[in-house]
Amino acid sequence: MKMTQKEILIRTLKHEETPKVAWVPFAGVHAGKLKGYTATEVLQDEDKLFESLMEVNRLYKPSGQPVIFDLQVEAECLGCDLVWADDAPPSVAKHPLEGEDELVTPCYCTIPTKESGRIPMILNVMRRMKEAVGETTALYGLICGPFTLATHLRGNDIFMDMYDDEDAVKEFLKYCCAVAMKMADYYIEAGMDVIAVVDPLISQISPAHFEEFMHEPFAELFRHIKEQGAYSAFFVCGDATKNIEVMCETAPDSICIDENVDLIAAKKITDRYNIAIGGNIPLTTVMLHGSQQDNMKFVVDLLDRLEDKRNFILAPGCDMPYDVPVENTIGIVQAVNETDSVREILKNYVAQDDDIDVELPDYAHLEKPLVEVFTLDSATCAACTYMMGAANEAKKEFGDAIDMVEYKYTVKENIARCKKMGVPNLPSIYINGELKFRSVVPSREELDDAIRAVM
Repeated sequence: MKMTQKEILIRTLKHEETPKVAWVPFAGVHAGKLKGYTATEVLQDEDKLFESLMEVNRLYKPSGQPVIFDLQVEAECLGCDLVWADDAPPSVAKHPLEGEDELVTPCYCTIPTKESGRIPMILNVMRRMKEAVGETTALYGLICGPFTLATHLRGNDIFMDMYDDEDAVKEFLKYCCAVAMKMADYYIEAGMDVIAVVDPLISQISPAHFEEFMHEPFAELFRHIKEQGAYSAFFVCGDATKNIEVMCETAPDSICIDENVDLIAAKKITDRYNIAIGGNIPLTTVMLHGSQQDNMKFVVDLLDRLEDKRNFILAPGCDMPYDVPVENTIGIVQAVNETDSVREILKNYVAQDDDIDVELPDYAHLEKPLVEVFTLDSATCAACTYMMGAANEAKKEFGDAIDMVEYKYTVKENIARCKKMGVPNLPSIYINGELKFRSVVPSREELDDAIRAVM
């Protein structure tokens, strides 16, 4: 009897052999693109979201798919002001606890209910999707991870709090974990098979800070999800290489990574813990800017590099960009389902290299310090948002005494700039052409000191 796509994913999460790899397109706002709706429409309108998700299911034939990819749902319920966009999820514009002298944990009575904010709309779509495709497709409920939620509420001050008031941070994260558990309960009750705890900011801290602050809330959260009868995923963006092991120690069923992490090396670690790993098709260089053949070739090459395909879920590295060409994702589907024939078709294919020449600043003769922030996109990537936030604070502090610029990886010219500069990971901060902060958001003091050092 032929296995359904859903069964392939569930068996993967149970660490069993499957006839082919599971495929989970993280089509968040991109789902709206398929039906001509903006990101704002698809994240606020029940019928438009449902219609878009059904189109994702029809075109991309997924083993699993998320119902909504928006890490600001909980933050909005808890008083964060959002800025909306046509081609990206909203971003947090105002952090209600930022600037307070002390970090004070909110009352647990503020935890969102099923009636809060956009939660009723999301739950309705989850129930409709469960009824429509739940037999053949595993459905993902994505919740904002405790650390990213803490950062949404507290802003960049949270990074200084981790040094100044450890007990207050632990108490605060306990509250954020309680929010996450309640959201997981709502989503599981609405029929979600997998709860993905999406926490991009985990890549921005050290393993020591993870063990001190994050192990307990995440381990408790994954235990709770398992007790409710669902599977779990620990979703991280950015260069989380240093934290893969400590993430495994919190015992999720799976871990999802982006292109900043070497998947083959990371899988050796996750396999030791018998945890599935998902990823990590590059979002911009391949999915957004590449050709259909580039996407097919990436998949075939990745599958060929995997010695053991058990415990592996093929997926984009994070939320798919809104404008990813439909044919690129359809090419991925073909590469998953017809790997041998696609390998044969592409055996002589060589990717075209965009010959974009970028001119770098004359770093040796700058009139004043130049702070360059290399991001995936600070409007859509939470880790990039807070890296950029740190740079913006520095700009406020120093004013016209420094120059500052953001280079978004979603722009082709900036991909070429990253290559020419040798930027190892996103997000990163360079000062006068030298890498100063790589995938770790600096505290205000650390960044100020680094700028003063070159003045």
